[in-house]
Amino acid sequence: MADRLRNLAAEALGTGILVATVVGSGIMAQRLTDDIALALLGNTIATGAILVVLIGVLGPLSGAHFNPAVTLVMALRRQLSAADAGLYVLAQICGAMLGTLLAHLMFDLPLVSAYADPRNGPSQWLSEAVATFGLVLTILVSLRYAPEHIAMRVGLYITAAYWFTASTSYANPAVTIGRALTASFAGIGPADVPGFIIAQILGGLLALALSAWLLRTQTERST
Repeated sequence: MADRLRNLAAEALGTGILVATVVGSGIMAQRLTDDIALALLGNTIATGAILVVLIGVLGPLSGAHFNPAVTLVMALRRQLSAADAGLYVLAQICGAMLGTLLAHLMFDLPLVSAYADPRNGPSQWLSEAVATFGLVLTILVSLRYAPEHIAMRVGLYITAAYWFTASTSYANPAVTIGRALTASFAGIGPADVPGFIIAQILGGLLALALSAWLLRTQTERST
C-alpha cells in the first residue's frame, strides 16, 4: 500500500509540475513578448527541459508516465494492473488540474479561465495522433534498447513535436484536461478536449501495435 501511494504521489506530482511549467511558461512568454513564435519557443524549451528533469527524478518511483495514454499502453503490455492503471490516470488528471491552478496563482490570475480560440478539425486531430504516436514509440523502443536515455529522448521529442505538429503537441490526455482550465497562451477550449483525447489514445495504440512488430526478437519472428 505504501509503495502504491508513493507511486500515485509521484504521478500526481510529476504531472502537476509538468502542467504548471507548460501553463506558467506560456503565461510568462505571453507577458514578455508579442511575438508568437518567440513565445512558443520559450514555452517549448521550458517544457522539454522539465520533462528531462521529471522523468529522471521520478522515473525510479512510478515509471514517470505523467500521461494516461502511456499508462494505457503499459497496462495493455501487462506492465501495470488495470486497477493501478486506473489510479495512475486519476492521479495524473488531478495533478494536471492542480498544476494549472498553481500556475494561475503564481501569476496572480483567476484560478480557472476559458480559452476562446478553437483548436479542432482534422489537422489538429491528426497532429495529436502523430504527436502521441511518436512519443509512445520513443518510449517503447527506448525501454527495449536504451532505458537510460528515455528522459532525454522524451524531452527532445516533445521539443521537436511542438514545432512540427499543427497542434503544438499536447500528446497527453491529462495535460489536455489541465490546459482546458486556462485562457492563457497554453490553453485549449473545453469543447475541443474530447477530440484531442480520442486522437491521443488512437496515436498511442497505433504506436503500441507498431512497436510490437518492430521489437519482435528473431526467435519470436521464426515461431
